[in-house]
This record gives sequence, structure tokens and C-alpha cells, in this order.
Amino acid sequence: MKYFVKSDWNGFFGLFTNNLTNVLVMATLLSVVVGMPGDIVYGRIIPAVGLSILLASVYYSYMAARLARRENRDDVTALPAGTSVPHMFLIVFLIIGPVYWATGNAYLAWSAGLVWALFEGLVELAGSFLGARVRKILPRAAMLGSLAGVSITYIALDPAFSIFALPYIGMVTLAIVLLGWVGKAKMPLNIPTGLIAIVVGVLLGWGTGHMSIEPLIASIRDTGIGFPVPSFLRFADGFEHALPFLVSAVPLGIYNFFETIDNCESASAAGDHYSTNEAMVADGVTSIIGSVFGNPFPTAVFIGHPGWKEAGARIGYSFVGGIAIFLMSILGMISVLLNVIPVEAVLPILLYIGIVITTQAFTSVPSRYAPAVVLAIVPWLADWTRNAVDIALGAADTSASEVGMAALESAGLQYFGMELLGAGSILVGIVLATIAAFVVDRRFLGAAVTSVLAAAATFFGIIHAQVLTLNSNPGIAAGYLGMALVFVLFHLNTRNEGERRETV
Repeated sequence: MKYFVKSDWNGFFGLFTNNLTNVLVMATLLSVVVGMPGDIVYGRIIPAVGLSILLASVYYSYMAARLARRENRDDVTALPAGTSVPHMFLIVFLIIGPVYWATGNAYLAWSAGLVWALFEGLVELAGSFLGARVRKILPRAAMLGSLAGVSITYIALDPAFSIFALPYIGMVTLAIVLLGWVGKAKMPLNIPTGLIAIVVGVLLGWGTGHMSIEPLIASIRDTGIGFPVPSFLRFADGFEHALPFLVSAVPLGIYNFFETIDNCESASAAGDHYSTNEAMVADGVTSIIGSVFGNPFPTAVFIGHPGWKEAGARIGYSFVGGIAIFLMSILGMISVLLNVIPVEAVLPILLYIGIVITTQAFTSVPSRYAPAVVLAIVPWLADWTRNAVDIALGAADTSASEVGMAALESAGLQYFGMELLGAGSILVGIVLATIAAFVVDRRFLGAAVTSVLAAAATFFGIIHAQVLTLNSNPGIAAGYLGMALVFVLFHLNTRNEGERRETV
């Protein structure tokens, strides 16, 4: 059996570019957006991320080799894997960023992210046993809709603003991304679209003088080797700060194993029949091991197996790509690349990711569930807007509490309602979309039960609250109970109408 064939290079460059882009974006988010110090970002987190990607790549290559032997085939393609992109943004903006901005302690923020990753890895492991059952309970529109919410806000909006703030780089690279990934246009010499976009962005950045040589020289001078170091103490240190956010890790873990199920089904349709349970266990285990070594971002099976198979990728493209990413991460090359590549060259890729995930939420469910998807997005819009308002008020050396709710409301901004709606946005989006999906299906009792559960979650501060506190928002809890009563009455009325028709 050949573990690496010539056509594996096609898959290698594509998957390697994909993972490299994700790592570059991750480093940008942590070091530039959040503002964490380089010794933690490049010396601890990035090497651990590289290790996680390597472990996932090697294991999925092993699964492919085993399948090839069992079926005596030479056309088996390994499942593509790497860092889960949606989770990357969520963990940065929901945990690491808020903890760091509140405490100014990068170590505590990192440790809180590790606790989240560990917890989500455990959820993924549980998903290998419970995935099918949970999938039957939660409407797909609710899961995908809530993911679309974070995609259109935190993933797409800020990159879009930055693209148009520096259009001579951002808009040109956006055109390449649209051509290659939206329009499916073939790139020159079959070079991956993401690679061409980055190269063009680099040429424009340096050719126009936007990039300068001094930071690059400094990054090369400061480059050092960083190995991922295992530690369980970090979990204990970060647990207190991660605790208010851990409930939100449950739906994300559920989404991750849904995604694994879908991608394994996609691979099966292409002719490679992998064990879904084994893939979910591999996701969970590599995420847990990664968190022990310092990686706060879970691993996942990527979408796109049929595309890599069609391009000729087989077994080797996966583990060779994993080795390459690992070496770059421990050798400190990521910090150097960030001083070579303009951020605006990478941002159109983020905008595309946000577009794709949001589009998927609408196209992967029947059109009648579109209102549920939209409703799942609304809490994310509230959370993003509240965050933007807080940033603006903070820049003016004030806050919403200092300005006063009455003053904001008189100006047309319902800040209090916006804050409550956006608190726990991922769970709130799932709740509201689940209720809407049940209503669409005329399953009024299901909508009533969901409303009662939402009232209980509100009472315990799981949703509509910044921290876990008892009965902090009794009005919203009462509102959910009122919704439940309305749904029960409609259920009884519908049943009575059916009985009267049968009698007639």
C-alpha cells in the first residue's frame, strides 16, 4: 500500500493552506484583537494547536489506511481535519477576550479557554453515544441558525468593515475569494484560491508601502522554538473564570458532533464508509489532549472530503499536512508570517467563511424553517450591537450605566432589552428557533415544553444573564411561561377542533 501518492500533493496544498489560514487568523485574533502577549500566543497556544492538528491528521490517516486494507482499495481518501473555525471565534469572543479584558491576566484568560475546550471535548465524547438521540430532539434549523448568528456578526461584520477601510488590498483579495470559492472559477496552475488571495495581498501590502520591514525584522529576531507543555494545573486556575460560560459549550459540542456525522455521511456518499462513532471519539479525544497541552480550540472533521477525493488526495495528504503545520507552529514561523502577510489579505477569507456558514443555515433546511433561522440570528445581533455600543461609550470614557438607560431609550436605543436578549446568545438563539420550528410543524406541545425549559434556564441564570444567578430576570422567565400557556391553549384548541371534525 502506498501511503503517499503524487496526487496527494493537490490535497496537501489545499488542506495545508486551509489549516495555515486558520492558524494565522487565530493568532491575529489572540494577539491583535484580544491583545494577549506574544509569549503565550506564539510560545504556548500556537504550538499546542499545531500538536492537536497533527494528532487529528495522523489518526484520520490511520483510519483511511485501515479502511483501504479492509476493502483492498487504493482510492481511499482520509477525512480532512483541523481546528474548528466557528468554535475558534466563539472561544475568542465569548471566553478568552472577555476574561482578559476584565482581568488583564492573559494566563487566566488562556486557562479559562482550556477549561472550555476540555468540557467541549467531553461533550463530543458523550455525543458518540447520544448524538443520534439529541439530533432527533433539536431542530436542525435551531442549531444551524444559532451558528449563522455568530457567523454573520462576529465572523463576517468586522472583517467586512476592515476590508472597506483598506479597499486596495481587501477588495482585491475579496474578488479572488469570490471567484474561486463562490464562483468555482479555476485558478491559474490549479493553485489553491486561499493561497493566491494571500500572495496577492502580500504583493499589494508591500508594494503600496502598507507593510514595513522593521516589525518583520523584529519578529525574525525574536523567533524561538516553543514546545507544547502538558499541565492540569491550568484547568484548576481557569475553572472559576470559565464556569459562567460552560453551559454554552454544550450546544457547541453538540454542533461539532452533528458536523462530524454530516461529514462522515458526505464521505460515505463519495465511497469511503468511515465509522461515525469512531470519528466523533477521535474529535473528542484530540480536543481533550490538545487542551491538556495548552490548546483552547477543539478539533473537528472538516467539510469537503468529496472535493479532496476528486482532486486525487488519498491517505498521505492529511498526515503530511499535519506535520507541516506542527513544524511551523513550534518553530515560531506563525509570528513571522503575520508580519509578512497583511491582515487585510486574510480578512476576505473570514468574510467568506461567515457567508458560507450563514448560507448553510438557510439552504440545509426546508424553506418553511427560514423564520426559525432568522429568529436564531437575532440574539447574536443584539449581543454584537451591545458590544459595539459598549466599545463606543468606553472610547468616550463613559458607559451605559453612567449615561443612563432612560437617556439611551429616549434616543431610541433599548439598551436594557438588547443586553438581556444577547446574554447567552448561542443558547437563546437555539431556544427561540426551536420554539419557532415546533410552531411551524404545529407541534404546539413541543413549543410549550421548550418555553417551560427556557423559563427554568432563565431562572437559574443560564440564559438572559451574564453570570449564573437565581431569578435575576423574573420578567423574562414569566414571559416564557406565558408563551407556554399560549401554546398549550392552541394545542387544546387544535385537538378539540380535530375531535369535532371526527364527530361530524
